[in-house]
Amino acid sequence: MARAAAHDARAEVERLRREIRRHDHLYYVLDAPEITDAEYDALFRRLEALEKAHPELVTPDSPTQRVGGAPLSKFEPVRHRHPMLSLANATSREEVAEFDARVRKLAERAHVEYACEPKMDGVAVELVYEHGTLATGATRGDGTVGEDVTVNIRTIRSVPLTLHPGRPVPARLEVRGEVYLPLEPFRRLNREREEAGEPVFANPRNAAAGSLKQLDPRVTAARPLDLVCHGVGAFEGLGVRTQAELLAAFAEWGLRPVPRHTVARTLDELAAAFAALDAERDRLPFEIDGLVIKVNDLVLQRALGQVSRAPRWAVAWKFKPRQAVTRVRDIVPSVGRTGVLTPIAELEPVRVGGVTVRNASLHNMDEVTRKDVRIGDTILLERAGDVIPYVVKVLVDERTGRERRFRMPARCPVCGAEVVRPEGEVAYRCINLACPAKLKQAIRFFGARGAMDVEGLGEKLVEQLVDRGLVRDFADLYRLDEQALVALERMGTKSAQNLLVQLERSKTVPLSRFLVGLGIRQVGEATAKALAEHFGTLERVMEASEEALQEVRDVGPEVARSIHQFFAERQNRRVIERLLAAGVRPAPVRRTHGPLSGRKLVLTGGLASMTRPEAQRRIEALGGRVVSSVSKEVDFVVVGADPGSKLTKAEKLGLRLLDEDAFRKLVGA
Repeated sequence: MARAAAHDARAEVERLRREIRRHDHLYYVLDAPEITDAEYDALFRRLEALEKAHPELVTPDSPTQRVGGAPLSKFEPVRHRHPMLSLANATSREEVAEFDARVRKLAERAHVEYACEPKMDGVAVELVYEHGTLATGATRGDGTVGEDVTVNIRTIRSVPLTLHPGRPVPARLEVRGEVYLPLEPFRRLNREREEAGEPVFANPRNAAAGSLKQLDPRVTAARPLDLVCHGVGAFEGLGVRTQAELLAAFAEWGLRPVPRHTVARTLDELAAAFAALDAERDRLPFEIDGLVIKVNDLVLQRALGQVSRAPRWAVAWKFKPRQAVTRVRDIVPSVGRTGVLTPIAELEPVRVGGVTVRNASLHNMDEVTRKDVRIGDTILLERAGDVIPYVVKVLVDERTGRERRFRMPARCPVCGAEVVRPEGEVAYRCINLACPAKLKQAIRFFGARGAMDVEGLGEKLVEQLVDRGLVRDFADLYRLDEQALVALERMGTKSAQNLLVQLERSKTVPLSRFLVGLGIRQVGEATAKALAEHFGTLERVMEASEEALQEVRDVGPEVARSIHQFFAERQNRRVIERLLAAGVRPAPVRRTHGPLSGRKLVLTGGLASMTRPEAQRRIEALGGRVVSSVSKEVDFVVVGADPGSKLTKAEKLGLRLLDEDAFRKLVGA
């Protein structure tokens, strides 16, 4: 009976993996989803449950294993089997004509066909697939040796961990591509970093590079990177003859080819392709900086070879930078959701790339000081990512002597409360939790989909609720009535009733989403879920010490301090008490029951038979909990190879020690 059940579980796991991979490809590569997010989540949760119940079925290429493992200490070097070349640039039709003439002369042909592709502004990488399975992901580096970023590449959802057998899969495939961050996630990431008082990224390429080079893959996974493929290290044995055929092959293998590729046969056609792409770039959801022109014939590419580090068979026709000169009329501080004051340059209106720009964020005082931006300065402005206005530099020679330095105010410009700069941070913050500027954004965040999910609680409504004094904190939302709502602008009876229904429904919410809604600094969805799973109830989270908080997966000293300070603040606890009194009930997390229910285990040293994340999954599947510090409350200390100081402390406390064999027997491995 047990064997039959295991066989059924294996069959269902394999079916679920196939189905999830297909839906990942439809959603992330083809942009043609067939099911809703809720239906996809149900499939994923079922697979997670089966793998938790049957840890022996977990494989590295399972969709559940995209993020895993402890943070790296460094990236290891990877030598490319074939060099990753850099493209030469052209900035005019005349330079492209010279390139075309050189190619035709070397090829001894009157006409050459070219593949035209947008030049994605991202990070060049190589993915190596061995027998159809992703083996290595590496950066370009110096073209010969890059860095191993496989764990981070695996987090990119458009990257298949296993190639689709749409066409014969080669024994080894060296895919060349570009990792990038789409524009909307780029804007969202910068907003979040600015509100948190962190340095913002100058452009999407810097954001992609910074995300890909994170030593902790969980940070990379939280940023929606994407990847497109445009080449290979070697094309022999792939069954393709041209660049266009190669891009079609990528699609059949489940890889996303570079979009909007065309073929051109004359200089006029190349110029037309460049002009069409330049005209379209403002409407694209990603950043490009030119048109890549490649000889379409792959055999001819190989024959033409390279000069230094650049191929003779390709060139990048670059767009002109989108910049303008204007004057800083004033610099004013803007207060964000977390209380961070951001200096904003108010500009003389100027057209940049077809858009009129009136304001540009200066991000923080360190940035203002570094660039020495003053009120009255003449500046060079650029639309970073062709979207975000960005002050490139001050034109110092244009100064008249009447320019004035900006200083951050000692009092909040919105509420008049004290402004402080916490030690070690670049951000200045308003410390008043009831500051109206913070309150409006905090309430919108509280009602957002990833938090309390109150549909209809939009920006205009929140502004009216706060401005009219109807809502002074989160709890006031649950004391609203139909009469008060109908009196607001553009709020009819039906809309008011719908909002009240949504608010009533939101009173019963998972603990993790309630924690997200509170807006605790550095607590996003992943950390909130880990807190909920670890402590089980809101009360236990609120009473946890910094040391206890650090036992939670992914919570380090800084995050633990932020959480502890939040719940230690009397005003915050008062708001939570009012929420509970209004009927909000964060649902406690039900513990998994099993042989290790209620038991705490510490892992020290390496295990030969499994990774640490796998050991943790097995413990949690049996109801146990892995903690990071040794104390009298710990039930078992699992001792692997080269144990650290935790073993010494455990021996002093007389705790029960398990070697690897005893641990495997305990968890049924």
